[in-house]
Amino acid sequence: MWTAGLPLFHVSTLPAAGDDWQRWRGPALNGISQETGWTTVWPQEGPKQLWKASVGIGFSSVSVSQGRVYTLGNEKETDTVFCLEAETGAVAWKYSYDCPLDATYYEGGPGSTPTVDGPAVYTLSKRGHLFCFAAATGKVIWQKNLTNELGAVKPRWGFAGSPLVQENLLLLNVGSAGTAIDKASGNVVWTSGKEPAGYATPVPFLAGQQKAVMIFAAKALVAVAVKTGQELWRHPWVTRWDINIADPIVAGDKVFISSFDRSGTLLQFGAGQPVLLWENKEMGNHFASCVLFKGCLYGIDGNTDRPGVALRCLDFQTGQTKWSHAGLGLGGLLVADGKLIVLSDKGELVVADASPAAFKPAARAQVLGGKCWIIPVLAHGRVYCRNAQGTLVCLDVKTPAKATSAKGE
Repeated sequence: MWTAGLPLFHVSTLPAAGDDWQRWRGPALNGISQETGWTTVWPQEGPKQLWKASVGIGFSSVSVSQGRVYTLGNEKETDTVFCLEAETGAVAWKYSYDCPLDATYYEGGPGSTPTVDGPAVYTLSKRGHLFCFAAATGKVIWQKNLTNELGAVKPRWGFAGSPLVQENLLLLNVGSAGTAIDKASGNVVWTSGKEPAGYATPVPFLAGQQKAVMIFAAKALVAVAVKTGQELWRHPWVTRWDINIADPIVAGDKVFISSFDRSGTLLQFGAGQPVLLWENKEMGNHFASCVLFKGCLYGIDGNTDRPGVALRCLDFQTGQTKWSHAGLGLGGLLVADGKLIVLSDKGELVVADASPAAFKPAARAQVLGGKCWIIPVLAHGRVYCRNAQGTLVCLDVKTPAKATSAKGE
């Protein structure tokens, strides 16, 4: 009971317009979240940490679907697929298998991100172990080792592209220019050759009326038909160590590709060979792919021909630099509600307007230590950040509940 005339305070929740982030680079595969209602008004110490988990060494990001969080890590030469409860971080299920750490010039461990497709989740190891799990229980539906079955040569730093689901097929950056697997049975539908692959995830696009994917292979950008694997066109892209990592950025009939020891180019594609629109050294991506938002490319430039690393904004059509900001290192980023969410390579989380006018941080906080080369993820009012050693933190950025008053009668 309460006394008439005194206000009754109750909490009304203002939920974020939350979306699942069920695969690498999100629902639209472009690094852009449609989530709104999250806040950049943080306490001095930063967003509240809801939970922390240890998931093993690696560079796998997270996928969020149906209240669960999926990622990969390695401990003692063993890969583990983790499924965690998004609310608490508790382990819902996990599955382990033998796989070398392969720490060549870096910490090693898995580089791809799990892909959730309805009731199934697909994972790929750096040595070619491909799994289909029941997303809710972790039951193995099917599994195979692609290096053994196809004879596909592992690239120097292992397979790193995430599985891409296109209708009944699972597209992989494995082999000379991709491989397609029947997602229900695990049977190989087509494969392109045994040469070492690139490290990027396949990117879907339409070639006329035909569904196609762009495979950023070791020495070229290759367009292939989804159903058959037929090569439609290729654009040579040779780099010093065959390190083509960042995903192609497709917009209409144009595509941007970038590598840190060559920088970037914009191509226009159609029925024939792509036409070069511009190429310059303003955006050389190491690991994190750029995000294209309202006509501008936002990304981490680590061009080896120029000292220093910087977050940059480029005009997509011209390649002109709008602004450059140093100090965040080789981190990762996404865009949500018109804002950049950047995790620096030293674990600082920074939010700023995604604007070509200038880089003006609205919020920043140190949320992790160690090496953070992995893109952050926003889903349902929570930001997930991970480092190379496998510390995964879940941060609360939901808009705070408001107190409202009501009078009795």
